[in-house]
Amino acid sequence: MILKKYLLGSFAALCAIFFIGAKTVAQHKKADYTKYYVSNSGNDNNPGTIDAPFQTIQKINSLNLKPHSIVYFKAGETFKGKLIIRMDQAEARDQWIAFSSYGDGKATLNADSGRAISIYKSANVVVRNLKLTGLGRKTGNRENGLAIINSENIKVDNMDISGFQKSGLLIDSSSSVYCDGVFVRDNGSAGITVEGRNSKKDSRNIKIFDCRAENNPGDPTKLDNHSGNGIVVGHCTKVTIEACTATNNGWDMPRIGNGPVGIWCYEADSVTIRHCLSYNNKTSKGGADGGGFDFDGGTTNSIIENCFSYGNQGSGFCIFQYWGASPWHDNIIRNNVSENDGTVSDSQAGLYIWNSSDDPKQFYNCKVYGNIVYNTKVAAISFSDKSENGGFDFYHNVFVGKDSLIKGRDILGKCKFEGNDWWSLKSGFNAWGIKSFKAWTIKYHQERKNENLIGWNINPDFINPDLRAFKEIGKLNSFRGYLFSKKSTLKKHFGGNLQPADFLARANLW
Repeated sequence: MILKKYLLGSFAALCAIFFIGAKTVAQHKKADYTKYYVSNSGNDNNPGTIDAPFQTIQKINSLNLKPHSIVYFKAGETFKGKLIIRMDQAEARDQWIAFSSYGDGKATLNADSGRAISIYKSANVVVRNLKLTGLGRKTGNRENGLAIINSENIKVDNMDISGFQKSGLLIDSSSSVYCDGVFVRDNGSAGITVEGRNSKKDSRNIKIFDCRAENNPGDPTKLDNHSGNGIVVGHCTKVTIEACTATNNGWDMPRIGNGPVGIWCYEADSVTIRHCLSYNNKTSKGGADGGGFDFDGGTTNSIIENCFSYGNQGSGFCIFQYWGASPWHDNIIRNNVSENDGTVSDSQAGLYIWNSSDDPKQFYNCKVYGNIVYNTKVAAISFSDKSENGGFDFYHNVFVGKDSLIKGRDILGKCKFEGNDWWSLKSGFNAWGIKSFKAWTIKYHQERKNENLIGWNINPDFINPDLRAFKEIGKLNSFRGYLFSKKSTLKKHFGGNLQPADFLARANLW
């Protein structure tokens, strides 16, 4: 099944959830719903009908809206202020309240220096087809664009959010939140943030689908931690990030230190990052990170699969554990591509392993397989000086580097490499100065089983190993890169060992 069909199928399934508010409307008589209309030409003393609309957000805030209500703002018009949504959860469990635009296009909610929409202690709310704007991360705004706090069963669809100092979309200590088609751009701290207070169960059952986080450079007031992320989720469980794109984030983080990443998680359990694209993300000058994807401190039972990363200043795929985090374990990174990542920050490689806890019991059981790490500028893999681990398995990957294939310490610890292909574009093979693949496998007891060599040192001869024109995940079906050439002998060696690379839209790639 090609990815396009997969995405369409996923989209249709998610639409059944995202548009449940609209479907519920269709299933009831119009008289069952209370509808309110807001237009610049209206008056707050009007009844709020389509012929006699209200005029301001403040009027909507004063209505004490009940479930079974729909508020429409007129498309093409701008409304100033903060929309406050707070509904008693006990009253709202079986009925919906919705906010949207009417007419052609989107209405704009201009939040000025504050927050555009606040959903607090509410349930069964749909927000769709609106544009939210703030004064800008450096020009007066101090808030998040849309904040969902202590709420459940929230749908956010077809939104455009920009100009906020913090996150464009914040989901905090909430459950069953579904986001589809949200464009978050030109914000500070992040495009989309999922957060909780202390526990991985604080936020749960979150789906982020077909969203784009672009040019969220950094929060100018945040000097003690990272900012400028694309999509970041923490203190959460059962989160799916699918068919999303993150690009050109993090370039103005106002500090030197740990930095942002395009799409990543920390202190999270059961996160799936699938069919996503992360490219040309950055960090501050002299700062760390700036990568494509990251399983960071305290991540457990999670998967990154069928994703693309290229041109990021940090590594395409990061495997990190920071001091003080809960144990990191039982994660999978499979069937992905990293191209020319890690050329600016300290990783200097497409794949990076780092553990500042120095405790292998805090950092164990990771399976990395079916990936292509292709780097014409730096190394394929980097092991930090702090990279102690309790056992990672790397198998059936293709590792291509400019010269030395591995950067950093030459102690692999309990890592195991089996059935991988290694190719140095300059030397054929080079790892820590060893130019013989066979000698390297003997010295480090890798790529061998029962003393038999099971890895390869073969030029993969990819056709068009170049992702730079690939900028929209929805156009994956037209991508024609990383096919084996006819002269490549690697395909027959790998045979059926690799999983079908459906991320390249051709199940027979391998």
